[in-house]
Amino acid sequence: MSAADNRTARARRNRRVLLGVVAGVIGMNGLAYAMVPAYRAFCQQFGFAGTPLVEATAPAPDAVIERPITVRFDSNTEPALPWRFKPVQRQIDLKVGETGLAFFEAVNRHETPVSGTATFNVTPLKAAPYFVKIECFCFTEQTLEPGQAVQMPVTFYVDPAIAEDRHMDDVTAITLSYTFFRDHDAEAARKSAEVASDTDTKVN
Repeated sequence: MSAADNRTARARRNRRVLLGVVAGVIGMNGLAYAMVPAYRAFCQQFGFAGTPLVEATAPAPDAVIERPITVRFDSNTEPALPWRFKPVQRQIDLKVGETGLAFFEAVNRHETPVSGTATFNVTPLKAAPYFVKIECFCFTEQTLEPGQAVQMPVTFYVDPAIAEDRHMDDVTAITLSYTFFRDHDAEAARKSAEVASDTDTKVN
């Protein structure tokens, strides 16, 4: 094989490798995007990365133990969201296994309707597998009218299994933190629906 043939063969191989790398990167990006809901579900199922568990029911009353625990509440909003968002109470003292109920308040300070969606986590991170939320407003679109104020409930408990984990002996307080982000997709969908409705009204 001549030198020219060798160069041609190397060029073909390089193109194949480059195409393979590009395809791999595109595939990984697509997979990562598709895995977001699965990752969120995994975190909620196993309490990973500071994400509390989510259960449908509270533990039985006889599951409550005498170990006291303080649950503190924290709130944040991204700069693009013109809401005032805060916990109604700063903390609740309860027993491990006892069901707690807390409220967060949001107020839309903008002159138009604004939509938001909240994420959450707990600290210390190692407490996440033992902090269980029964009901909350997270990952659900919330749309507030201008000046509207709402109170959003969170129902939760600390799993009694925490008492069996020696690494959790030093945990006497857990902080539940919510962050609200502006939901641009929900707002765009609402505006599109309003435009379509106005168009139908004019046609009719």
